[in-house]
Amino acid sequence: MNASIPSHCGPLPRRATRRVLIDGVTVGGGAAVVVQSMTNTDTADVLATAMQVAELARAGSEIVRLTVNNEAAAKAVPHIRDRLLALNVDVPLVGDFHYNGHKLLTDFPACAEALAKFRINPGNVGAGAKRDPQFAAIVELACRYDKPVRIGVNWGSLDQSVLARIMDANARLAEPRDAGAVMREALVVSALESAAKAEEYGLGGDRIILSAKVSSVQDLIAVYRELAARSDYPLHLGLTEAGMGSKGIVASTAALSVLLQEGIGDTIRISLTPEPGGSRTQEVVVAQEILQTMGLRAFTPMVTACPGCGRTTSTFFQELADGIQRYVREQMPVWREQYDGVENMTLAVMGCVVNGPGESKHANIGISLPGTGETPAAPVFVDGVKTVTLRGDNIAAEFKAIVDDYVATRYTRKAG
Repeated sequence: MNASIPSHCGPLPRRATRRVLIDGVTVGGGAAVVVQSMTNTDTADVLATAMQVAELARAGSEIVRLTVNNEAAAKAVPHIRDRLLALNVDVPLVGDFHYNGHKLLTDFPACAEALAKFRINPGNVGAGAKRDPQFAAIVELACRYDKPVRIGVNWGSLDQSVLARIMDANARLAEPRDAGAVMREALVVSALESAAKAEEYGLGGDRIILSAKVSSVQDLIAVYRELAARSDYPLHLGLTEAGMGSKGIVASTAALSVLLQEGIGDTIRISLTPEPGGSRTQEVVVAQEILQTMGLRAFTPMVTACPGCGRTTSTFFQELADGIQRYVREQMPVWREQYDGVENMTLAVMGCVVNGPGESKHANIGISLPGTGETPAAPVFVDGVKTVTLRGDNIAAEFKAIVDDYVATRYTRKAG
């Protein structure tokens, strides 16, 4: 069976033509879509922040953003970088600046040096006469330290002078647009005008990434379609304040999947509110699963499992599917270091004879468990061929052993 990522059903007409390098990570220019995340620790707490960055990076986050909001946070950044290197975690760190970024980057050069990228919000970089000089100061510091910049507009902190100008122009039209259209246009204009100013101040166009985040699915799609049509900068996608649990996951998936299928988006972040006591890594897993289920990238073996019905009154197939899914994700850090291509492996855990054997044959490794009233036997298929039938109380352990053997014998071991 072919375990490679499937081809797209239709063409992806657009990816950013400009390419930005962020400490070895390529964004745009046809490169694979990059997964990003953000810490929620107090950045001044070096140990807690470093440990969370390491957790996010090990889960698969390829860029991690930190809040840099005060002197204590700015002082902590280089120490966080050092502690991560001691842990053998070499992930690019992005500084998230609002209001006082020009001052913090000026006063704490070690912070500027330790960061791989600066994020500027043009809506709160400075008000009135202070805006342009303070924006220019951050851009000039980015040039001095050779750092790329993400110009990140957000409709919760939109530059009011831009919005007022767009509203005034709209009011003069014979047929004014509705308020939503005016807001979307203001977001796009703010991002594009800020990028143009950054280039005027000396920052190369190959050092700029744009984002324009909103919390409404349809607005996000509309805004990014406009940004993609009117620029060739790499675009960072994310539905801001997506929410908690299934709501946040569904909303983010709905918005980003449409854009990604259209070839729009070069980095993504899933802005989930963690469940109480939940892991921050959930946003990384969701981002990976969006990209993998769309066939854009592969991160970990995918497990197909049936939903269950009246034929599957036993919960064993659910427990096995859950156990296998957790097992392969836990094993991936080891497998990734040892084998090439294992992330493309597909698994199937099915609950009865109706679709079980057929679906199992489509996967690299599949097991068809007995449904209610069926013979208590579980045939296993490897690359479409039945190889063994499992019975008894050790099916889960025996199936994991088959998976381990498949990885060891079917994927090329990396040198060294």
